[in-house]
Parts: sequence; C-alpha cells; structure tokens
Amino acid sequence: MRADTESRPLGEPAGPARQGSAIGWLAAVPESARWALGAAVLAALPWLTINDYQHFLLNIMMINIILAVGLNIVKGFCGQVTVGHIALAAIGAYSSAVLTVKFGFPFWVALPCAMLIAGLAGVLVGVPSFRLEGAYLALATLGLAEAVRIFISATAYLGASEGFGGIPAPSIGSFVMDDHVVYYYITMPLALLGIYISFSILRSDVGRAFRAVREDVTAAAAVGINVRKYKLLAFVISALYAGCAGSLIAHLAPGFLHPNSFTIVEMVTVLLMIVMGGIGHIWGGVIGAVIVTIVFDLTREWQQYQLIAFGMVVVLTVLYLPRGIGGLIDRYLARRRFVAIRKARQDAA
Repeated sequence: MRADTESRPLGEPAGPARQGSAIGWLAAVPESARWALGAAVLAALPWLTINDYQHFLLNIMMINIILAVGLNIVKGFCGQVTVGHIALAAIGAYSSAVLTVKFGFPFWVALPCAMLIAGLAGVLVGVPSFRLEGAYLALATLGLAEAVRIFISATAYLGASEGFGGIPAPSIGSFVMDDHVVYYYITMPLALLGIYISFSILRSDVGRAFRAVREDVTAAAAVGINVRKYKLLAFVISALYAGCAGSLIAHLAPGFLHPNSFTIVEMVTVLLMIVMGGIGHIWGGVIGAVIVTIVFDLTREWQQYQLIAFGMVVVLTVLYLPRGIGGLIDRYLARRRFVAIRKARQDAA
C-alpha cells in the first residue's frame, strides 16, 4: 500500500476515487502543472507572513524539509538505522563556510562542493552498515556524529567552541541575498527539487532495490541485488541532501555556525520529523518537518525539556501511530478507493 501510494506524486489516488472530489480534480491535472501549482503557492508564502522572524522560520522550515527528505531515503526507503545525519549536515555547513571565508569561493560553487564533501563522509558512515544493523548501526553512527561535533569544538581553524562567523550570504554580482525573503527563494526551490528527486528515486529501479533491502536483506541478495552497493548508495544520497541543508544553514543570515547547533537534540528533532510524518512516506516526512519546525520554535522557552518531550513523542508515535501521518493519508485514500469501487459496483448492478 505504501509503495503504491508513494509512486503517485502529490498523493494521487487510483481508480474510481479520482472522480468527483477535490483530490480527483487534482489527479486530473498533469504532473508538471501540479508541481508548478505547488511552487506558486510556496512562492507566495513570504508575503503572507508579518515579520522578518517568520521569514527566517520559513527558511528553517525549507532546510528541515531537505534534511527530513534526505534522512527518509536512507531510513525510510532502505531501512538503515542512522543517527548521524546531523553530523553530515555539520560537515556540509562547515565545508561551505571554510570554502567561502578562507578560500573566497562564491556560494554557488561552495554549495555543490559542500554536498560532495558530505557525500564522501556519507561513504564513511555507510561502511559500518555492511556488518552492523539495527541498534548497533545506530550506536556506530551516533559515535561518529559526536566525534564530528567534538572535532569541530576543538579545532581553532573551524572556530572551535567560539563559533565560526563572517560567512557571506549568496550574491549575484553586486546584489547580496542577505534578506530572509530573498534567501527563501533559494531554499524553497532546492527543497522542491529535493522532494522531486526523492520521488524520482523511489519510482526508479534504485528505489525498488532500496525497498527490497529494507524488507529483507537475505531475500534481496538471493534475487541478485547487490546489498552493499545499495546500502552505501542510500547513505551517499542521504549525505548529499544533508550537505545541501548544511550549506544553506551556514549562509543563512547572520552567517554564523556553532558546534552546539549540531547536537543529539537536533538529531532527535530531525528523526521526529520522519517518524511523525511516516517513515518511508515522502509527503508525510514533509508535513512532519513543517509541524516539528513550528512546534520546536514554539517550545523554545522550555528548551531544557525539549529533548525529553520529543523523545517521548517519537516513542509514542512508533507505538500507537507506527506509519505516522503518511499512514493516515494512505488509509484515507485507500478508504476512498474502496468506497468508490463499491459504489460503482452497486450502480452497475
């Protein structure tokens, strides 16, 4: 059910349920037009907000969507348990910062370079998955994440515990994109592109191989799937997303990075996004990223309790809503299809 629903973009239902509803009308619209409509709605969001902080929050939301979609590829599609995703974002962020501040690279060059560096780090993160699974792989990736944070905190070249500042905003000629509204028109298209690529991967042979590995490693190997290759590929693709998000974080005004922005709290927050949204469900993960970003911001006053609260929500969601918001969407669409098919048979009789 999940794979069938995910393979249709924008929650497109199948069969008779396509008719006679808003969802049916949307399904009748060509896919390219649906993406264009979504982009137009998102493009209008900054003009519906009332202050600069809300513009800043929109950028954080788009960056978190990129992080969540990337983590969903390795965790949701391929079934690999990792808690090192935030460390890959840190590598992307600091790589982009160093390239622009120390070497004078423009943002437009530093961004893809940071993604490539994070992708190489993803290879290192993915290698333990050859021999480790489940909680053991989670512990290994957690150790790597903490090692990255501690290394940054102890390295004066990276600002150490004082932080790394003076990171320039993107620019085109003399036009500097240091305004949050302008910067949104960088983060939003990249988030949309990331979602589209994620759907494309899921519908491809690579996506089918990922799902086979997730469901049963032994069975996948028995039918000729190179399990190691696809595990590693999932980690690398996920790392590319994390590197992109990290670079965007680095260049977001005021252009300052601190190692405490990449702790276990942030990792649990990103994990909550895909657990709440539905592991392996792309649109669910996007919705989860939006909800968690808003809730995280609203609960900043109780920062000391955030990790406890978010951890409890993860556990309760796994226990009582294992398929997350995406599972509810799947169930709703399945029910609509069933009702439409039954009605069609009754009318035919």
